[in-house]
Amino acid sequence: MSNQFSKLGIALPILKSLTDLKIDTPTEIQEKTIPVLLKQTDDFVGLAKTGTGKTAAFGLPLLQLIESDNQNIQAVILVPTRELGHQIFSNMETFAKYLPEISITATCGGIPIKPQIERLSKPTHIVIATPGRLIDLIKRNAINIKQAKYLILDEADEMVTVLKEGLDEIITELPKSRRTLLFSATMPGTIKQLIQNYMSKHVTQVSANMETVGNNSIDHQYVVVDPIEKLDVLMHFLNSREGERGIIFCKTKAAVNKLAKNLAINRFSSGALHGSLTQPIRDRIMDQFREGHINILVATDLAARGIDVKEISYVVNYHLPDVYEAYVHRSGRTARAGANGLSLTVLQEEETAELADFQNELGIRFTEFKKPDHQSIEDNNAFLWAKQIFKTKPNSEISPALKDQIKTVFHHLTKDELIEKLLANYVLQNKSEVVVKEKKLGKKKR
Repeated sequence: MSNQFSKLGIALPILKSLTDLKIDTPTEIQEKTIPVLLKQTDDFVGLAKTGTGKTAAFGLPLLQLIESDNQNIQAVILVPTRELGHQIFSNMETFAKYLPEISITATCGGIPIKPQIERLSKPTHIVIATPGRLIDLIKRNAINIKQAKYLILDEADEMVTVLKEGLDEIITELPKSRRTLLFSATMPGTIKQLIQNYMSKHVTQVSANMETVGNNSIDHQYVVVDPIEKLDVLMHFLNSREGERGIIFCKTKAAVNKLAKNLAINRFSSGALHGSLTQPIRDRIMDQFREGHINILVATDLAARGIDVKEISYVVNYHLPDVYEAYVHRSGRTARAGANGLSLTVLQEEETAELADFQNELGIRFTEFKKPDHQSIEDNNAFLWAKQIFKTKPNSEISPALKDQIKTVFHHLTKDELIEKLLANYVLQNKSEVVVKEKKLGKKKR
């Protein structure tokens, strides 16, 4: 049994589940939060960087505070995305392994609502929900949260826009005597306003390692590129990290789709994740990523919330985020559970001035990533071209006569001679394409 968690006040059934999970040492946010939630009754604000165990920080004491003989919904956990909702649901179910009398359900958008309504017709103690879906259920009179004792806002800085529009509707359904717990990786002005508007005057605030928002295990680097070479530099980097798992962040869904398509053409093991995809597709891609069937995830900021995969060795900011908080959440996908990680930001010359602002605001230091020279990029592209040929499936529709005719052209060549000729042809074609691109760029500049 975990003696350290026992000292924090965690009860035996939950300690048993932590032992099964081989979790024996609490993180700083857990150590500071758990005793407060168990012993005090004030509203609570917990600040800790992404990947430090905030779910267990509120989830473990919450399970202990639930009255199992009370059949009403006692806790509502609001999350920004369905992925994070399902991640928290999975964690809470695991923590509650030896508490079979406690019922937990997730009601997130993007999946059919009818099964969720049916599930809520049965006794439920803890509901994990996205704000939009919860409001929908309230309007349908399909959920009753009028007896809830706890409202938990997780990753609140990612929910600000949604909460501004919908929190009032949710709050009116909750009793005034509720206890509100807010968790966030950052404390922008909008969160301070949220605390002032929706929490009591008696708020306990706890911070863990917030003197620098960035994780000390993350190496923050940047590389400056011309627009024409951006994709090539990225693919050179990805080739150098072959076999490792990473996430590439783009600003828009269109950019995600375009980049994912380019990576697929060049035979990178990748998948796209954004809000316009159906839930079954998103679930399938996430399962493939978690299980290691694909190594690279191209995603928008919001779609990547809730990705808790320990073996992510790098993230790439293909586009610099608009806000500092987004960078914190992006880089926090790597270097989880004590591991080291790399956060690489790809910049164009005019964006470099913004880097100093990110450094000053977040208390982190960026170092320059050595950009590959022209020849290294050319060599890498040739290698990717060879991989494309190797992975191309034979076309059964090509007539045998044509195949025989082509074979007569190459029959006297050795394997090495054929490769030499193919490479020479590739280089020749590539030079022609470069000349065309340069001419087009020249016209645009004029």
